[in-house]
Amino acid sequence: MAKIAYILLCHKDPDAVIRQALRLTAKGDFIAIHFDARASDSDFEKIRVALENSKAVVFAKRVKCGWGEWSLVKATLNAVQQAAETFVQATHFYMISGDCMPIKSAEYTHAFLDGDARDYIESFDYFNSDWIKTGMKEERLIYRHYVNERKHKALFYASLEWQKRLGLQRRIPRDLKIMIGSQWWCLRRSTIEAVLAFLDKRPDVLRFFRHTWIPDETFFQTLVRHLVPHAEIEPRTLTFLMFSDYGMPVTFYNDQYDFLLAQDALFARKISPEAHDLKRQLGDLYASGRTAFQPSGQGRKLYQYLTGRGRFGQRFTPRFWERESTLGRDREVLVLVCKKWHVAKRLLGKIRQATGLPGVEFLFDEESCPLPHLGGIENGMGKRTRHRRAMLRLLYDHFQTKRLLICLDPKDMDVLQDINTDRCTMRVLKIVCKFDDADLIGHAERVGLADSATPAGTLEQLLGTIRREFAQESDALEDAGFPHYARIEEGARDDENAAGFAAFLGAEPQVALDLARTEHLFAE
Repeated sequence: MAKIAYILLCHKDPDAVIRQALRLTAKGDFIAIHFDARASDSDFEKIRVALENSKAVVFAKRVKCGWGEWSLVKATLNAVQQAAETFVQATHFYMISGDCMPIKSAEYTHAFLDGDARDYIESFDYFNSDWIKTGMKEERLIYRHYVNERKHKALFYASLEWQKRLGLQRRIPRDLKIMIGSQWWCLRRSTIEAVLAFLDKRPDVLRFFRHTWIPDETFFQTLVRHLVPHAEIEPRTLTFLMFSDYGMPVTFYNDQYDFLLAQDALFARKISPEAHDLKRQLGDLYASGRTAFQPSGQGRKLYQYLTGRGRFGQRFTPRFWERESTLGRDREVLVLVCKKWHVAKRLLGKIRQATGLPGVEFLFDEESCPLPHLGGIENGMGKRTRHRRAMLRLLYDHFQTKRLLICLDPKDMDVLQDINTDRCTMRVLKIVCKFDDADLIGHAERVGLADSATPAGTLEQLLGTIRREFAQESDALEDAGFPHYARIEEGARDDENAAGFAAFLGAEPQVALDLARTEHLFAE
């Protein structure tokens, strides 16, 4: 059975460190603790005294750590070496921080590691991946970094500039392909032993990384790829963590217990220091012996979905080239607004057949929307959205028409508001559909928020969120006050919907009634 040597890097909250060590070792595992030498000696002594009688706990030689510095890797190596020498029974070495908590039971964790003879470490090509979003990239490696950018910003960048001017680039070790990823890994004993043996033979590699900026994201990630067959590496972390749009770690609180359990991971960080109830629940879970979990791994998508909503109708403002262009006073845009895209597409086809009006489907929502050749502006959603008025003008010219039908999702308030400020006439037909749970689940799966493995509890919370979003979009459309606005509704009488069609199209009563009587208009 798997025996884990946890590698704990911490710098505060001695009581929490003690609880964490006791919790993780109570199930037969081990822990090597590195307590930052910059932290209080009295705090370290409190931890040492509380745990000194445990044979499952060792303390690594303390190092003064700084963000982005080699010191973080040195602290990790000290703890890893101590753990490898002391805990000869350990089969796996798992990096955690003081902000981490288990989100599965010990039994589940051991069984998971027993079932797969691989290392878990994010390890992506340093130069060809998009792991680094902003800031320095090549400069982290080819120049030497002696001071901390956060503490001595002016000196850090002055040193970098002088190295550039003097041509003091250094070579990356030729036999190493630099990789990058999260520092929170889980490695097998054989891998740890291979890394330590490699370092004994290659002091040049240690020298290289010692003066690399943020080496905790590249050191183990590179060496593991160099030493272990690729088929034995799973390039992901078993610790669930997320970052905001500003690059800051997302913190978890008391109300996110079910959310964390649903993630495809064994630990999570960062847990808020104030989330006492969450820590208690997760501690109880680790000791519970529970083996049945249904991880779905939808956490990051759900987080992006919820935080990406923005202030409704204000996420995007019209670009200057769109504000200065116009569709023309003599043109009409007839917009079918519907959340069920297949209903809008069906109706658009029926209107084209009945009136001869040209139209296109969800051109600002659906990449695969069939469009005529317009010189390349139609290729890709980015181009269409950036130049949406130009896109519409080209469609008018292509169809040689003054009236054009298009479909939009209710979330596209920015597009509707932009068209409404143009000199053209915009007519809106809101198509109100009924939604049951199956419809909402289908929507969640289509946009990647859920799949067949999503736990029922997570799905129930998600459906509530989607219902509220749909309601907000519907209310915003009603409240927008567009001057030419009509609606039809699933379940309404034919004469009521006919009135909506007549107002929207300016159609004859019989044409409007025929449209209202369209067979299976709202069918799935």
